[in-house]
Amino acid sequence: MSLAAQEVYQPLTSSVYEFIDEMATIGKIELNSAVKPYSRKLIAIKLSEINSIEDKLNKRQQEELDFYLKDFNKELIKIKGKFDKRLDAYYYGDSLFQVTLNFIGGARVYYNKNSYPKNWGGIDQPFKIIGADAWHRWSGAHIFGSVGEHFSFDVSLRDNGISQDLFSRQLLVNYPGGNYKINQGVSDQRSDFSEAYGSIVYSWNWGAISLRKDNFTWGNNYNGANIFSGRQPSFAYLNFKMSPVKWFDFNYFHGSLVSQEVDSAATYWVNGQRRRMFYDKYVAANLFTFKPIKSTYLSVGNSIIYSDVGINPGYLIPFMFYKSVDHTYNGTGANDIGQNSQMFMDISTRLLPYTHLYYAMFLDELNIGNIFNNDQHTNLYSIKAGFNVSNLIRNTSFGFEYTRTNPWTYQHQIARTTYASNYYNMGHYLRDNSEEIHFALSYKPIRCLRIGATYTNAVKGSEVDYQIINGIGNVLGLKFLEEVTWSNEVYSLKVTYEVINDGTIYLELIKSNSTGLTQKYSPDIFTGNVTTFVAGANFGF
Repeated sequence: MSLAAQEVYQPLTSSVYEFIDEMATIGKIELNSAVKPYSRKLIAIKLSEINSIEDKLNKRQQEELDFYLKDFNKELIKIKGKFDKRLDAYYYGDSLFQVTLNFIGGARVYYNKNSYPKNWGGIDQPFKIIGADAWHRWSGAHIFGSVGEHFSFDVSLRDNGISQDLFSRQLLVNYPGGNYKINQGVSDQRSDFSEAYGSIVYSWNWGAISLRKDNFTWGNNYNGANIFSGRQPSFAYLNFKMSPVKWFDFNYFHGSLVSQEVDSAATYWVNGQRRRMFYDKYVAANLFTFKPIKSTYLSVGNSIIYSDVGINPGYLIPFMFYKSVDHTYNGTGANDIGQNSQMFMDISTRLLPYTHLYYAMFLDELNIGNIFNNDQHTNLYSIKAGFNVSNLIRNTSFGFEYTRTNPWTYQHQIARTTYASNYYNMGHYLRDNSEEIHFALSYKPIRCLRIGATYTNAVKGSEVDYQIINGIGNVLGLKFLEEVTWSNEVYSLKVTYEVINDGTIYLELIKSNSTGLTQKYSPDIFTGNVTTFVAGANFGF
């Protein structure tokens, strides 16, 4: 099989991820699902593998395969002449150059018993007409393509408008956030934000190096990753990956985070106003993935968040253990000297028929000597475990996922080296001292029509403010959920239909009951015991 370059990365919201995952779980393909997004090239390869055994699929699966091939045929060498292709706003392809342009647009409206102000300068008039309590609308464009066999590119811009704060950094919601513009004159309310993605990629048959700005996740999950979740606004990073043999994958990135911590020494006055400057903040991370046996992947890696020293060349070396590098530069003394390092592990297996089992662990600190000492331990970790069963009953899937994050896991006593960007935690969306149980059931009767039901029970305990007491930090012996300060129980039923490639309509009914510090952690519209109806339509990513 011959492929066009197109080593650009498919946005995480694409429905093709669910189809690829289903095919891996029922044993039609093998898939390392620890790192997302996948490249369009990888997706095309997997679809081609599935196409070679199309007669082993049921009718719905065959129709979905044909549906996705209309999009990813561009990656397969079918450029000369006509081929079955999806609807694009613009597409051109020849033996050297390919480019695709599509527009982005959509809206989501929420209805429940709560009522909220709608004085947003006229931009919400269409939603007032239909009586929406809350809404989110977006528009933009996405362009991607390739030149020759090795170079690929993509760029997209999405402008977002919201009627109220639905997913800012403080809220405990499993949805990507944004760097909001404050609606001038209306304190504590958000108006809109924009998000720009892009990449330029040089690839070869066993690897790729790229400069990217997008959202990504590390760690297997079906309801929010706990290593890198992609909850924060996208940031720019240098990415290197390789798969030199069938049993080994490697991923690395070095990124520029947004500290939003003001550097007073660099701040100055100009034209009668203060120009504020933020401290630089960076992240480096790697993940080694091994395939010891069929359909089983073991991943281990580490990361470091660092600041105040400029870009350190030691963290540009992809294969390093970064905590040890930090020891070289800053010694092994007090925590206020060095940087903030983490380790993680992910295990995924699809050896059992129709079943995906997975476990992910994020480790900030673990003192082996005090691991069982209730008063002196520093067991700062997050774990996620679950399973997903697909097509044990034809065209259905069901799954369970459990997540636990101990107190202080994602925090740090130095604000400029926290595990965050734009003040958004980069780990699990519930952050520290939290627990979640999640059940999901779905049925797909026909091509790209999905009926899904979920149950989620999430709880959060007290957050810890770091203090030095008698010369000792107050993060020793922290109790897990000693006091529950917020809880949220959610039942949902959602019907989604992808009419054309990337063109989706959906309806959802949500029964939620949030208690405790709801004004701090819950969107206003989901405060208390409410039943919410959601309707939406979307084209593009």
